[in-house]
Amino acid sequence: MKLNTIKLLAVFFMSGLAFTSCSSDDDGHDHDHEEELITTVIYQLTNNADAGDVVTLTFTDLDGEGGTDGTYDISGPFTANANYAGTIQLLNATENPADDITLEVEEEADEHEFFYTNTAGLTITKTDVDVNNNPVGIETTLATGAASTGSITVVLKHEPTKPNDGTAAGAGGSTDVEVTYAISVQ
Repeated sequence: MKLNTIKLLAVFFMSGLAFTSCSSDDDGHDHDHEEELITTVIYQLTNNADAGDVVTLTFTDLDGEGGTDGTYDISGPFTANANYAGTIQLLNATENPADDITLEVEEEADEHEFFYTNTAGLTITKTDVDVNNNPVGIETTLATGAASTGSITVVLKHEPTKPNDGTAAGAGGSTDVEVTYAISVQ
């Protein structure tokens, strides 16, 4: 009787292992998306015709989303009728050294996408793609027109529908960060 009880317990144990190691939502991705603290968004743009013409748009909020100390720093105006190459960087500056969240976005590019809108007559194009050839938006080009003022809004979506209609609203998913910079073109 004791041997049968041990065999029965062994069968239950092995069945338990099989049930816990297999699940219907296991699709090969790590979906334990731990939301990272993004305290700093830096969008740096360099004029293709003049490497000395660099515009850096920085947003910093050291106490995180909903905090009270968010600040914007715009290094200067864009040049009218110019083309810029841009790169965005996300940091958690509460760590020392600051944790570069952009690296995680790059690693999980198929689960992220940046969206750029503006009210200053700019043309912003995403130039990098994920493994499925869908846009990501860490790298961009920006073309200015005539002198103007307005804003650039940057939104990072987690798990957007890809491909999508090119808008943050149409892509679905959840918003990891959204910032709006006041800019000018001279």
